[in-house]
Amino acid sequence: MQQTVRGIDHSGITVPDIEEATQFLTQALGAELIYQSVSPEDNDTQQRTLVLVPGTMVKAVRMLKLAHGPGIELFEMQGPSQREAQRANDFGLQHFAVYSDDIESALQRFRAAGGEVFTAPQPLSFATEKGEGNVYCYGRTPWGSIVEFISRPSPMPYERETPVRRWKP
Repeated sequence: MQQTVRGIDHSGITVPDIEEATQFLTQALGAELIYQSVSPEDNDTQQRTLVLVPGTMVKAVRMLKLAHGPGIELFEMQGPSQREAQRANDFGLQHFAVYSDDIESALQRFRAAGGEVFTAPQPLSFATEKGEGNVYCYGRTPWGSIVEFISRPSPMPYERETPVRRWKP
């Protein structure tokens, strides 16, 4: 059977200030700006394709990349009934995760850029993921999105049960 989905291309994040978000992601995660794309005539298309609340204005859209893996598409929008970022226990996309070989350095960089780190790295807690040095922790961007940091240098127990593997940069 032909594979119809190959993987995640990008995650879209709506931010209150695209300049500040771009600067944060560049400093915190080493992101690079690929391109910016939005023009006044794009607003009608975005209204329809994203089913935006009537009156929402798409001010800017940018595509960024990390060293490996999916892109991050930033949207700056203004509109009626706009709300703060969701919490992890709310329905919907709750976080994106970044892989690091040196999680302590990654967290230090994240903090220095203005991110909040919730805890020190913890051993992966699910029995299927445990392994020497396999750790994670969460943090929050200045606009409220949650980012997970993960490092898993050791094989995971699930790998003994299936040939299917998680993607690893």
